[in-house]
Amino acid sequence: MLAAARNFAREEFALQHRYALVLHTDEPHPHVHLVLKAISEQGVRLNIQKATLRQWRAEFARHLRLLGVPANATERAVRGESRKAKKDGIYRARARASTYMRAQVAAVASALLKGDTGTEPGKHAIVETRRRVEQSWHTVASQLASEGHHELADVVRRFVDTMPPPRTEREWVAYELRQQLGNSRVRDQHPTR
Repeated sequence: MLAAARNFAREEFALQHRYALVLHTDEPHPHVHLVLKAISEQGVRLNIQKATLRQWRAEFARHLRLLGVPANATERAVRGESRKAKKDGIYRARARASTYMRAQVAAVASALLKGDTGTEPGKHAIVETRRRVEQSWHTVASQLASEGHHELADVVRRFVDTMPPPRTEREWVAYELRQQLGNSRVRDQHPTR
């Protein structure tokens, strides 16, 4: 991990931006922190966009593969995930039961009680992205089958069949509320002794 991060940083930033990196092995998932000076040695500010991050992820995965670590940098949608990553502050606040999360849960619970199942503006985009991803995976499965790789084609088809449904953040909250409600009803009906 450290060697791949060092090689990636050298290729991407050497003689342009100062950087430092450190390997953390004190947690269940070893990881490397890379700290980068935003202003280059030539005085140009680094402009990081989503495409830049995607390229960096792909390059880091390539460096891992060069060192024998099987890695790739697939996007969330291709992996069948529709949940967006939380901004760091929201993620940390949610982890400690924040007022933001309580308000969001209360709003969703209130809407569910009223029977409000209105479609959110972003839902169409999520569903359309999922449709294209599934179509692409089915094309891969068909290609594999036509080349005689029937078992691998079946694995791809099963992967597509087990993808969680595309949900908006509000739909995820509603789903989790329903799950918790269902679990509490089961506990109420079958109390432990």
